[in-house]
Amino acid sequence: MAETKRYPAYRAARMRWLSPVPEHWNEQRAKTFFHEVDERSKTGHEELLSVSHITGVTPRSQKNVTMFKAASYVGSKLCRPGDIVINTLWAWMAALGTSKHAGIVSPAYGVYRPYSADSFNPVYLDYLLRTRFYVAEYIGRSTGIQSSRLRLYPNQFLDIPLLQPPRAEQDQVVAYLRAKDAHIARFIKAKRDLIALLTEQKLRLIDHAVTHGIDASVKLKPSGIEWMGEVPQHWSVVRLKWVCRFTYGDSLSDANRRQGNVPVFGSNGPVGMHDTSNSMGPCIVIGRKGSFGKVNYSESDLFAIDTTYFVDRRCTKANIRWLYYLLVWCRLDRISKDSAVPGLDRTDALNTLVPLPDGAEQERIAKQLDIETAEVNGAIAKVEDEIKLIREYRDRLIADVVTGQVDVRGWQPGSDDIVNDEDLAAFGDEQEELADEEDDDGED
Repeated sequence: MAETKRYPAYRAARMRWLSPVPEHWNEQRAKTFFHEVDERSKTGHEELLSVSHITGVTPRSQKNVTMFKAASYVGSKLCRPGDIVINTLWAWMAALGTSKHAGIVSPAYGVYRPYSADSFNPVYLDYLLRTRFYVAEYIGRSTGIQSSRLRLYPNQFLDIPLLQPPRAEQDQVVAYLRAKDAHIARFIKAKRDLIALLTEQKLRLIDHAVTHGIDASVKLKPSGIEWMGEVPQHWSVVRLKWVCRFTYGDSLSDANRRQGNVPVFGSNGPVGMHDTSNSMGPCIVIGRKGSFGKVNYSESDLFAIDTTYFVDRRCTKANIRWLYYLLVWCRLDRISKDSAVPGLDRTDALNTLVPLPDGAEQERIAKQLDIETAEVNGAIAKVEDEIKLIREYRDRLIADVVTGQVDVRGWQPGSDDIVNDEDLAAFGDEQEELADEEDDDGED
């Protein structure tokens, strides 16, 4: 196939991580093509842009995420279309890209402007800069004590060699990869739609068991709450605060994090390891900021950070596993204070009315739901693995094409190689929220 052949001749690459590259491709340090700019906003009213490892540089208004909003963006850095924007703290995980937009970014970010707009197709450069080869180079050149807080400073970035194919080849690479991306994105969207259906199926199982129990013969009574419907006659309806209390997680800076076997939980789930716990397993962790209202469960001791609440045996007399299902049923993500920092208010959450069976029935409900949801969870995990595999394939394909391991000059688009931005939006998924929380990490 024309799209999978090699180039006729290769030479050694200047960058240590790269395989030999096409002989006729240029390779010069980034400072040959780009210079750092530090222009600041005087009003803070420009389009606010976000930088993540999933989608690069995009308008924050296009993201379905909740994160910190500064009181003022005066003094933010300005960027233009074609500029490279790098999250200095997160370059090691590819939180950078070329901007298609004029706007503002965090003053802590690096903004690099091309001397000539014709040097690179911005999309080619965006693909190139986020390959595993370049990420390895960022890590190698970054400085910092903690691996998760390595900083890539301007002089370090500008010293990195950039591959520069002839502009016509860059354009062809972009056309080829966008066509492939469209197919992959449609696959991911279909799989994500399937996950949504499976998740809805699981929630229906949870909703029924939490509000009606597992004994179909039991007599029901009106709960007195319109949206709750009927509950078993012998159950109570109480406020959540009479069932449990939410305990605030603790701050854990990178400087204080130590190597260990204790999982660290943020609002979106596990975010690393530590050597000390602040809660006892089994434990429920509820997102307070960021992915607010998201409910996670762990059988083991853990460290819950300060963007979360947690509930362990010290916080409730209820069956912890049943309580996990109850909190899932509560849909806590629908409870939010309208503020600069959207989040889950503890008082509001604990005032939620909930159905309450006795302890023995709580245990039976939890065990039954574990059985009923296991198959659905397995199906969801399988689909998530398929998405992970196709993403890994995409990463390898991009790396091979933008570094010249594959010659696509002879490729011609087929009738099904239709590309539109709506399809490509599928690359920004549920991981994007985590990426944006990281992207903001105190930098705005």
